[in-house]
Amino acid sequence: MPLKGLLLVNLGTPDAPETGAVRRYLREFLSDPRVLDIHPLGRSLLLNFIILPFRSPKSAHAYRTVWMEQGSPLLVHSRALAAAVAGRLADEYAVELAMRYGNPSLPDAVARLRARGVTDFTVMPLYPQEAPSSSGSTLARTYEVLSQSWDVPNVRAVPAFHSHPAFLDAFAEVARPVISNARAEYVLFSFHGVPERHVRKSDPSGEHCLASAGCCDALTDANRHCYRAQCYSTARGLAARLGLPADGWSVSFQSRLGRTPWVSPYTDLVLPELAARGIKRLAVMCPAFVADCLETVEEVGVREKERFLASGGESLTLVPSLNAHPAWVDAVVRLVRESAATTSSPAVAAAPLVPAPPA
Repeated sequence: MPLKGLLLVNLGTPDAPETGAVRRYLREFLSDPRVLDIHPLGRSLLLNFIILPFRSPKSAHAYRTVWMEQGSPLLVHSRALAAAVAGRLADEYAVELAMRYGNPSLPDAVARLRARGVTDFTVMPLYPQEAPSSSGSTLARTYEVLSQSWDVPNVRAVPAFHSHPAFLDAFAEVARPVISNARAEYVLFSFHGVPERHVRKSDPSGEHCLASAGCCDALTDANRHCYRAQCYSTARGLAARLGLPADGWSVSFQSRLGRTPWVSPYTDLVLPELAARGIKRLAVMCPAFVADCLETVEEVGVREKERFLASGGESLTLVPSLNAHPAWVDAVVRLVRESAATTSSPAVAAAPLVPAPPA
């Protein structure tokens, strides 16, 4: 039986909290046409004359505020998760961590698995909800790397797990004591945003996504690939597990970039509105992230906390992400094994060996 390999892939991080390293990371990230999906000339001009010169120093400063002794929070927590999963799956899989952008790179991780004799690959994008700019790009790049060898290996992908009970149960287990200890009156589920055009591209009918106020109230065939709908599904699942009343939680989207419309409502606008409504003690969960990172620790835990307090709130408690919590390790193991069980046929596993279409 061929040795199996598991690639756990997160988005990425700069190698250091310095302007040069951040600039290299942002260049790779934002040069991806699945992320910045505009005309190549416009992307080049925007990237080289606006984003990189002005955003790199600011992002480097932000990274310095959260940098850990062993590296960025995303890398530190992802490494801990990979080590724990490797320990649990030692008799079944060789496990490697990779980043879609930056290091450890996907080509290097694949090379390490090949050196161990792996001929059967499973890739798990560490994003609960699917989006062209995250899971879509990660899978396309993974297939590209794996298809560069003369003998193309079998490969399967763990699907998005936004509504999977193991993921929801794990996040609820992490959040429950934090929310209780904070005596939070309200929970805001803040997800990473995407441009509205990305959502519309994932609507085959062109008639459902963002066409009505209730378009994300349930997952259907029409919106099954919609990132925003999957976020709302995650929030509903977590609210139910946490026993939150209908008027005790809501959803928002953070980290928007540029002037084009992104999915809404926006976190930075929702926070002052909550304070104006008399919410004093707020807990924020970020269930688009399975590892704490710049967008959780610095953006929400520092900047958005300051915004809420300045608007009249008394406390904002950031619920930690899943990181390497034992319940999340259990969930990853379950997701990987379930994926293997449903794609046991080599012919099926080997099918998607060309860059995938947008998720």
